[in-house]
Amino acid sequence: MTALYVKIDDEWADLARLPGRPPKLSHSELLCLAVMQALLGFPCEARWLRHVRAHYRDMFPFISQDSGYNKRLRAALPQVKRVIRLMAKDTDYWHGTVWITDSTPVLCGMSRPTVKRSELAGWANYGYCASHSRFFWGLRLYLVCTPAGMPIMWALADPKLGERKVLAAMLEVDADLVRKRLGRLLISDKGFASKAFERSLSEQGITLLRPSRTISSIRDPDDVEPSSLTTLSTGVCGTAA
Repeated sequence: MTALYVKIDDEWADLARLPGRPPKLSHSELLCLAVMQALLGFPCEARWLRHVRAHYRDMFPFISQDSGYNKRLRAALPQVKRVIRLMAKDTDYWHGTVWITDSTPVLCGMSRPTVKRSELAGWANYGYCASHSRFFWGLRLYLVCTPAGMPIMWALADPKLGERKVLAAMLEVDADLVRKRLGRLLISDKGFASKAFERSLSEQGITLLRPSRTISSIRDPDDVEPSSLTTLSTGVCGTAA
C-alpha cells in the first residue's frame, strides 16, 4: 500500500497545486484509496469506506463522508483513468502483441417511464442485441484487452453507432499508443468485418484476425480450421515498444 501511494504521489508531484485551502484528504490519497478498492475487491463504496476507517485509520487520518468521497472521486475520473493506465504499464501483459476486441450491451432501463425520467436520456438509446435476439435501452460497452483480460482501451457508446465506427474512434483517441505498437494482432468477431475498415487498420500497423462470414458457429476453439479465419496482413512486423 505504501509503494502504491508513493508511485501515485510521484506521478502527480509535478502538477501545480490549486489555489485555496488544501483538502484534508489529498488528491494522491484519494486516488490511492480508489485503486485499493478495486484491488481488494470492494464493489460497494460505503462498505469500502467503513473498512478503511476500521483498518487504515493510521495511514489515512482523514476519510471523507460517503457523499463527499463519491463527489470528489467522480470529479477525479480523468486522473483515475490515468492511474489505471499507469498501473497497467507496470505489468508484462501490457507489452503483449495480441489484442482482443468485442462489445456488449449495458442495459440502463427496462420500462418506458424509466427511459423518460432517466438522467441518461440523450446518452443512452435503443439498440439490438443479436446474441439475445432482443432490443434494449442503454449503452454499448466496447473493450480492447489482452488475452489475459487486462483492459487496454474502453468506451461507452450509443448502441445505434456502428461497431467499426466506435472502434476506429477509440484507436484515433489513443493514436500515440497505437503508433508505438506496430505489428499488433487484433482479434474480433464477424461484426467488425469490412474491407475499408480492415484497410484502415492495416495503415495503422494492425492485423485484423476474425472468423469468416461463412462460419455460422464454432462450439470448440480446437475445432477451428485455419481456412475459417481471415487474416489481413499489414506488411509491418514488430513487437511492443
